[in-house]
Amino acid sequence: MHDAIAAESLGIPAVAIMTDRFVASARAVIELNGLADYPFVVIDHPIANDGDATLGQKADAAVARIVSLLTERAAVGGRRP
Repeated sequence: MHDAIAAESLGIPAVAIMTDRFVASARAVIELNGLADYPFVVIDHPIANDGDATLGQKADAAVARIVSLLTERAAVGGRRP
């Protein structure tokens, strides 16, 4: 989450992606940074033991949201290249 926020603050499009187990931590980071509405993408946990097919399904399910966040919203600080 921190890296996505840092990139966004520089005007670099970024999306944080995490498993559902880390949503509470992500929300804490965005609130500490004063960005309570900062969006991110969540995929099902776990991924460590997932095979290629399962990982592919999780990635495919997240792609539309990722593309939307990269192309349709203003960056942190309102800048977008």
